[in-house]
Amino acid sequence: MSDLSQLKLFITHPHPCSYLDDEEAVTLFVDPTVELNVGLYSSLSAAGFRRSGAHLYRPRCPNCQACVPARIPTGVFKYTRQQKRCLKRNADLSVNIASSGSSNENYQLYERYINLRHSDGDMFPPSREQFDNFLVSEWGDTHHIEFRLDGRLIAVAVCDQMEDALSAVYTYFEPDLPKRSLGVLAILQQIQLAEELELSHVYLGYWIKNCSKMSYKTDYRPLEVFVEQNWLRLS
Repeated sequence: MSDLSQLKLFITHPHPCSYLDDEEAVTLFVDPTVELNVGLYSSLSAAGFRRSGAHLYRPRCPNCQACVPARIPTGVFKYTRQQKRCLKRNADLSVNIASSGSSNENYQLYERYINLRHSDGDMFPPSREQFDNFLVSEWGDTHHIEFRLDGRLIAVAVCDQMEDALSAVYTYFEPDLPKRSLGVLAILQQIQLAEELELSHVYLGYWIKNCSKMSYKTDYRPLEVFVEQNWLRLS
């Protein structure tokens, strides 16, 4: 399906926003009966959609437009001094790209991450069913970038490969290694992978200006944001 205007969409009832206090969120979902593929996923991502499990969605809140799709153009990305230090600090880690990330080892790290870092979020408490349903899609081309320290799994960056970009789905890591800045390392590794695959962008999901949890995304410059159906580059 190349004409997105013919795509059937469904909208949720208002529900509490996960990012902004006292706000209600409404979500637009692609018809779950539609046969999804990488091509359609690529087109929808360029129009501001994201993947969660087997579903594609985007915010459609009537009274708020705070969620802004963001992506990094890989060809012109510039490393900051801090990002270069992060790479150097983690040069002792081994990096492997796996096609599956559903092992007990992966889940145990995910469970620990959610329990210690996001016990106040809507993904708590974690479960094996939640883990599999959230990160896996049968129709997608998903990579699990694994970071190991002396053989021990300490971080995983889950990303989807599309026709012209990578989409950063989720990253989970060992909470007791803050000096390594593993979340930063995960994004930098995805940028490097996109460059190696000659892909033009890395999608970072939604940036919310007034949400401290999302502020890190502006550390990756230049950053492009999707505003009024156009991708604009932040200065």
